[in-house]
Amino acid sequence: MSEFEERRKRQSEAEKPTLADLRADIDRIDASMHELLMERGRVIDRLIEIKQRQGGGSAFRPAREAAMMRAIAERHRGRLPLDTVESIWRVIISTFTYIQAPYSVHVDVSRGDAAMRDSVRFHFGFTVPCVPRFGPGKVIAAVQKSTGDLGMLALAAPLDSGAWWTKLKPREAPKVIARLPFVERPDHPAGMPIFVISKPLAEGAARDVVLEAVTVDRWRPDFPHALMSHEAEIIGSAADGVGLSLLIARPGESVPDAITATLRSAGGADVRSVEVGAHARRFDAGSLRRIAC
Repeated sequence: MSEFEERRKRQSEAEKPTLADLRADIDRIDASMHELLMERGRVIDRLIEIKQRQGGGSAFRPAREAAMMRAIAERHRGRLPLDTVESIWRVIISTFTYIQAPYSVHVDVSRGDAAMRDSVRFHFGFTVPCVPRFGPGKVIAAVQKSTGDLGMLALAAPLDSGAWWTKLKPREAPKVIARLPFVERPDHPAGMPIFVISKPLAEGAARDVVLEAVTVDRWRPDFPHALMSHEAEIIGSAADGVGLSLLIARPGESVPDAITATLRSAGGADVRSVEVGAHARRFDAGSLRRIAC
């Protein structure tokens, strides 16, 4: 190796950051993140003042939250797991929403509380109070009586819960406003499919997918295939009085009476439908390209 090459090598090695340099960088980044969180809090203070002057309104914005979570998943790169990034942002969003208007989350633990508690803590953190309830009916009733609480219901409710979604049919009853997790993937640490309910929102709702509680006289084998033509699916069914109640998810842009007309054409009789909520379109992060650095 020539003298020039040796001198360049020594210079290059001298320019490499030391452990102390890297730790100083980490401390600087940590301080910056903390300052940005406090700045976000100051913005929320001004937001609260404006809302109070304008007469208030719900702090929940399901459409905005879903868009934010999708954007985070799409731009994420590097070694840090998406699980961690998603959880951090969920806690930030949920906590600042709580600061605007304190609320509790009522959680159905009738299927066992481990997975439900994982989900509520992943999506809402530890600042927002979590209230366990036994059965979908108890969750719906608690949200109905509250001033602005949320409820969490597993899509796969216990068989003895019956057609719990019919309790969402009255105009003033709670409605589904979100489906969790916002970002889906096979290895999600809080991946149990969950519906979030609240009192009806005047604004900020996501309507990519609309949920209908549909009553028919009885089951027909042609129902699922007929609904596929509208990209709709049956996600729940249970006896309801002398008939059958179906919980159906359909695209938000489809014609409102298309589902009832389709079920009638498939042999259904005495078909009646009531909208019981809506949520953002499911986003599968499994197909996203990951770049390690």
